Amino acid sequence: MSYQWLTLWRYADTFLAAAWLTLQVTLLAFALAVALGLLSALAKASPLAPLRWISHCYVEFIRNTPVLLQIFIIFFGLPSLGITMSAFTAGVLALGINVGAYLSETFRAGIQSVPKGQLEAAWVLGIPRRQVFLTVVLPQAARAVWPAIINNLIQLLLGTSLLSAIALPELTGTATVINARTLLYIQTFSVVALVYLVLSNLFSWVGTMAGRRMFHPPLVTPVKKSAWWWARKWLTNPVKRENAL
Repeated sequence: MSYQWLTLWRYADTFLAAAWLTLQVTLLAFALAVALGLLSALAKASPLAPLRWISHCYVEFIRNTPVLLQIFIIFFGLPSLGITMSAFTAGVLALGINVGAYLSETFRAGIQSVPKGQLEAAWVLGIPRRQVFLTVVLPQAARAVWPAIINNLIQLLLGTSLLSAIALPELTGTATVINARTLLYIQTFSVVALVYLVLSNLFSWVGTMAGRRMFHPPLVTPVKKSAWWWARKWLTNPVKRENAL
């Protein structure tokens, strides 16, 4: 069995390159998803009916069709309309659009969780609506849905495995090629599963630390008083001096 693992070790650089590509797709697609999700959530809360209708159609179509089908439409369907793109670009676009629909509902729930009394108080004070959203609504909404946002990030990372269907050499696609060359089924896919596990836990840990940093300010450490400070306080307090006498 040892020589099988040694054979697989020769592909360590290939696995690392595939992991780096997977990270790039994940982060770029997530940035796109956050932007689309926030715009869609704001459109759904807009008083303009066309914006609400567009947001509703976007969310319903994406959430009720397979993500693999969406990838095929973008990578294989758009070239028939004269829009050609690489597998990397198509993968980022497809996953970003897909996760953006789910984040739209997440953001909308977070915005609705902010008490209306705070908004009314801010409006009474004459604070502009844009500033109210940035300083009152957005921080509280982000805090309420932060675990769901990190969960969507991890799901996006795992969803990159579907991009092997359009020949993108990410982790799963690379593992398929290496497996075809070596026929080491268990070893190859075990390594890939371990890499996914490490990356998922890394995202979870970073998300937890970032959430604690942003939403839980550090406690104020009490300043240790010197003996001279306590002596001066006792001397300047007539009540304590009289009781001591």
